[in-house]
Amino acid sequence: MPEPDLSRRRMLQLAAVGLGAGWLPVTFGQDNPDGRAIITRRLRDGQELPAIGMGTWITFNVGSDPEARAERTQVARTFLEAGGALVDSSPMYGSAEAVIGHALSEMGGDPPVFAASKVWTPDGDATTKQVAQSERRWGLERMDLMQVHNLVAWEAHLEHLFELRDEGRLRFVGITTSHGRRHADIERIMRERPIDFVQASYSLANREAEDRLLPLAEERGIAFIANRPFQGGRLIDRVKRHPFPDWASEAGLANWADYLLKFLIAHAAVTCAIPATSRVEHMRENMTALRGPLPDETLRRRMIEHLQAL
Repeated sequence: MPEPDLSRRRMLQLAAVGLGAGWLPVTFGQDNPDGRAIITRRLRDGQELPAIGMGTWITFNVGSDPEARAERTQVARTFLEAGGALVDSSPMYGSAEAVIGHALSEMGGDPPVFAASKVWTPDGDATTKQVAQSERRWGLERMDLMQVHNLVAWEAHLEHLFELRDEGRLRFVGITTSHGRRHADIERIMRERPIDFVQASYSLANREAEDRLLPLAEERGIAFIANRPFQGGRLIDRVKRHPFPDWASEAGLANWADYLLKFLIAHAAVTCAIPATSRVEHMRENMTALRGPLPDETLRRRMIEHLQAL
């Protein structure tokens, strides 16, 4: 069950990108005990957001199974302790939102999560109801970001979300797409509507977003979330069949997850990448991308060429 004092909890949470008092062993953007700063991106309200987030599609849809919920709590704890903040979910993802809420409640101590979910219903008048549903499932009084999932009934939902943002019920409003669909519609909305975030598929093996969406996001100051950075696991499985290249290690990259994620967040327009995993050891690998050097354009080109040669 959520903690009863939700107002106190939320005030100490991510009201300013989640610097929960004393919960994390590190401070965003400053030196950590290992001497390396967390990589962050500045949002429209001036706050910093860690550049690696956590997706929950499939991985957190485990229902009420107590063992699976305990495992996901450990995954979420590992993510937050490593300096992560943005957790992305959706009512489309089955029980994922409720499992996140369970994990946050189990962790206690006001874990500093940047709560990002979605509105996913063809009923354009159900926006506020679905936002409230997400708040209950997460155990929060206010979501940080609500996005219109895959543009379902987007015109009506955006108007309601803008009203909630204006009233202080939300911090940010966004839109999403997946699998590269509807980029033309996404681009038009980015140009015509005052959205704060856009989320689309972007990976080293799928760079379509670089053509128009990323330049437009940078031009208009819209935060960009890269979903499916491992292509649903297919890309990371593909590269892990090969030895990690010596030249990548020499460039400061630690492992294949670091390689694939650093490529994305090195792009100036990318705010956050959201890999998903159900395993603590894989989360630790993902979170190595939150620290250390980012590849320059020369190295990024070599990374592309190496992947193409595998």
